[in-house]
Amino acid sequence: MAATLTVNDESLNGAINHSLTLEFLTERVTVREVIRERVYEEVRQYNATQPEYFHGLVQPTDAEATLNGYRVRAAGPAKSRPKIDWEAQYARAIEAFQRNGFFVLVDDRQLESLDDEITVGPGSAISFVKLVPLVGG
Repeated sequence: MAATLTVNDESLNGAINHSLTLEFLTERVTVREVIRERVYEEVRQYNATQPEYFHGLVQPTDAEATLNGYRVRAAGPAKSRPKIDWEAQYARAIEAFQRNGFFVLVDDRQLESLDDEITVGPGSAISFVKLVPLVGG
């Protein structure tokens, strides 16, 4: 039986900006596995439809950060949007976690290591809180 985990992006004041549901084969997963599955699913969904904005954990290369998400620029004569490489996004997400670009909370407990484990049960949720650099700071 698959273990279902709700992934929420939250602001510093606790408002949920975006949610995603992931399924895992086991009830115990690491932060690294959650990040990997999250990034893979976000990129898979984006590449399938290629909307103007990518709503993901980290900013893709050649995308502009906006209030609506990361705006992916259309390119080429057909003005099509490039596909995003999930492995490159995953590497960026791991790097961002390690340099405190975002933090991860489960049951109001901050997970500090990529190897920290989460037990996924009914109604389990994990929150990602992105830290935004201060302007001029």
